[in-house]
Amino acid sequence: MTKLLERAVEAARGLPPEAQDEIARIVLQLAGRDEPIIPLSEDERAAIAVSRAAAERGEFATDEQVGAIWAKHGL
Repeated sequence: MTKLLERAVEAARGLPPEAQDEIARIVLQLAGRDEPIIPLSEDERAAIAVSRAAAERGEFATDEQVGAIWAKHGL
């Protein structure tokens, strides 16, 4: 292992577990290793189903609605 990679691993040790897992997934992806899909909660699955149903009905935000969100968050 290179010194730079050792420093990166040491720095990651001090991060919260979620951040460590995200870094691990990225490293495994770069190394060509498959990582299991992250499981979704029931609430997340329900939110996705609602969004897909709205898209199938052609219900999308207007340009004005999108602009308002961008303005609200300073983007």
